This record gives sequence, C-alpha cells and structure tokens, in this order.
Amino acid sequence: MASLSPPVCDFGRPAIDFELPGVDGRRHSLAGASGPRGLLVMFICNHCPYVKAVIDRILRDARELSLLGIGSIAVMSNDPRDYPEDSWDNMVRLARDLDFPFPYVLDETQAVAKAYGAVCTPDFFGYNDKLELQYRGRLDESRKLAAAPDVRRELFEAMKQVAETGKGPMQQLPSIGCSIKWREA
Repeated sequence: MASLSPPVCDFGRPAIDFELPGVDGRRHSLAGASGPRGLLVMFICNHCPYVKAVIDRILRDARELSLLGIGSIAVMSNDPRDYPEDSWDNMVRLARDLDFPFPYVLDETQAVAKAYGAVCTPDFFGYNDKLELQYRGRLDESRKLAAAPDVRRELFEAMKQVAETGKGPMQQLPSIGCSIKWREA
C-alpha cells in the first residue's frame, strides 16, 4: 500500500464530464453534482486508512459546503479484486451507514480517475462555478490517523473562499493517501 501525494493545483483546468452509477441506484454527472458556487470531486475508497481516518471530517465539510453552494461527489476508482472492502456492496453499505450527504459513484473502468489525474485516496479537486480547478490540496494535516480536532480545515477554508470569490488559495499542500489500485493491463 504505497503512499502518494498528487501534484499541485493546475489552476483553471476544466472539470472533465462523467456519468457514473451511484450507490443510490441513480446515475450521476458533473452537472448534476455541481452546486451554484462550485463542486468538490473526491476520489475515495472504503479500505484506505487515510480515508478512514478522516471520513467523518469529509462528511462534515461536505455538509457545510453544501450550505455555501458547493456540491460534492465521491468517486471510487479502485479495482476491488484485491481489495474486497471496496466492492460495490460495501460501497452501498458504507454510504448508507454513514449517511453520505453526496453521491458515491463507481468508476469501474477507471477512466474518470485517469482523466482527472487522480493518484491517491483521498484526492480532492475543488472547482468554482465555472468548473475551473481552484483547489488540489489536502483536507487537513491528518495522515493515517486523524489530526487533532482543532487543526486548520484547509479544504473547507479553500472551498469557502472559492464559493465567495471564485478563486482558490495560492498556497496549497497536497493530499496524501494510498495509491489508486489500477487494473492490470
């Protein structure tokens, strides 16, 4: 389980459209997930210790961001053959048990993760209302264990700024997490 960090934010890069099946039985698209002030696209999975350490914070931030007009969607792109915890049934169970406030979708072909350039879980892509990339950073200073409860909420603060100004902060620290589990060719 290799730890990776994504590259820094490529400001202004347009969001790539998609339509993926959600654990709620519906198909979800970029436009459908977007809020009036922007969108947070998150690449997560069930088994990753980095995601497990912060999933409650992700849910909290997504709920609060929705009040600011930022939509959220979580994409699971791992190949579950070697990681059964990331199976469809377990995705459905996790989203239900934790009451996800956003669509949780499956990128079975991994085409969406590749198009976005996602490299790890969690990997966050924050877009403004024009769906231009403004944030590619970490949630907070958590790693495999959650940081102290009072740490700076970097993702939330950045996306609040995006909602208010359309621009993300120039200083961003990359996320860190487990590598995406790519299918063998």
